[in-house]
Amino acid sequence: MTSFDRREEAFEAKFAHDEENAFKVRAHALRMLGLWAADKLGETGKAAEDYARSLIDADIGGTPEAAFNKLVLDLSGCGVDAKQIREKRDALFATAQRAPD
Repeated sequence: MTSFDRREEAFEAKFAHDEENAFKVRAHALRMLGLWAADKLGETGKAAEDYARSLIDADIGGTPEAAFNKLVLDLSGCGVDAKQIREKRDALFATAQRAPD
């Protein structure tokens, strides 16, 4: 194996590691956001956890804004607007990025 091959493998491993970490951070932030939204909807316990999981699932299976759009729709009757959701999402994503692995 040449040094170029080893360098290429190291780059690929780092890329995979970085992508995995990014996914974990995003899932953690979406879980926190889902629990916040569930509280606004009056959900607690398992129902709140299920709602948070539904946001992660929407994010994985949908468009990049699927989870956000779900929140806007679900919280529209609770007096929470898109701007508030966006601000909370951004704050929780920043918190998740700072959290240790």
